[in-house]
Amino acid sequence: MENLPDWWPDNIVLPVWASDALSYFAEIWDEGPFGVDGGITYGQMFTALGVMIVAVIIRGLFARTVVRAITRAAAGTETNLDDALVKSIAAPLKMVPIIIGVYVSMELMNLEGGAREIGDLVLQSLVTLSVFWTLNRAVGAFSFLLGRYESSLGWLIKTLQVLLLAMGAAAVLQIFGVPILPVIGGLGVFGVAVAFGAQDLVKNLISGIFLLVEKRFEPGEWIKVDGVVEGTVEQVGFRSTIVRQFDKAPVYVPNAIFNDREVVNFSRMTHRRIKWAIGVEYRTTKEQLAYIRDEIEAYLWNSEEFAKPPEAGLMVYVDNFNASSIDLLIYCFTKTKVWSDYLEIKERFMYRVMEIVHGAGTDFAFPSRTLYMQQQDAPEIIAPPERSPAVAEAQQRMRKRTEEQLDVRRGDEGEG
Repeated sequence: MENLPDWWPDNIVLPVWASDALSYFAEIWDEGPFGVDGGITYGQMFTALGVMIVAVIIRGLFARTVVRAITRAAAGTETNLDDALVKSIAAPLKMVPIIIGVYVSMELMNLEGGAREIGDLVLQSLVTLSVFWTLNRAVGAFSFLLGRYESSLGWLIKTLQVLLLAMGAAAVLQIFGVPILPVIGGLGVFGVAVAFGAQDLVKNLISGIFLLVEKRFEPGEWIKVDGVVEGTVEQVGFRSTIVRQFDKAPVYVPNAIFNDREVVNFSRMTHRRIKWAIGVEYRTTKEQLAYIRDEIEAYLWNSEEFAKPPEAGLMVYVDNFNASSIDLLIYCFTKTKVWSDYLEIKERFMYRVMEIVHGAGTDFAFPSRTLYMQQQDAPEIIAPPERSPAVAEAQQRMRKRTEEQLDVRRGDEGEG
């Protein structure tokens, strides 16, 4: 029994074979791979391993406990910031027991010299990775602060997350003494080579950034790119924008096209316009034209569905002598921007215009042709009527203005 370790109780008597086995394991416990004086013993190694196993087991429980405590503390707030904070630190908290376990294991093994330096580097690397991991998750968790641009900037958020992970890896390399500048230089040369082969990709990416900064359109808005697409914007992506046409077919438009062409954003119009040319028959008298114009104008002014000046233009005029009609121009704007409501308002307005035209005793014109048969007798020569006094007065004003201009010109030549 004299070979038993000091910590074994004196009142417990073991068989000889058990006593010898226990003594053997006690000797090995105090030895190491390189003997008694070899540095780290098997006892220290097994103890450190046990600490790491415990750290791995409790890391999930630790994270859930801390997260639950933070959640309860932030339950009374009305903002989403606390929820984003919990979401961002939930996974990185699992690294805390691992870091503590590594530190305790290093202390138990009494590392010295080069082994201690390597252990310190590993510990620093774990802390650095935990910090950048937390930042990576925070970028995604706090993306709700972008509001309605969150879906449009999804690719930018992912790019930033990848960049943070790359920075974390570079920081770890720097901790272990690996020079970063040559690596960055090599990546720069590689990037230039890739840029030459992916000019369209870079162009579309930059164009997408300008689209988001200038806010030309947003998801859900109705746009039209002449000769390309017309529909509702669904998503502004990394290199293209998804526009769903009115036939429900999606169109993937490269972002560079929006910088090269005009984009019409119908969703941001203030009013919807009605611009008609109403043609009536040539037999319509001046009094009838005036009646039609005044009645239509009165309807527009009295209706609450149409915008009034100076909010928007409102005009009704006899406008043109067409080939088969006398045209009236109707130019006005509805207050609503909703397409279905606009169609209902325009329909009621059309019915009213028809009532006004027919009520005036005339009708709408249509393309027609009148044939005049040539007479066999020689046409009668009719002398034109005498000019009206207004024509004579206009001619006198024109002659007077011409003489004044000639006098001014002669004076200028004499002075010269």
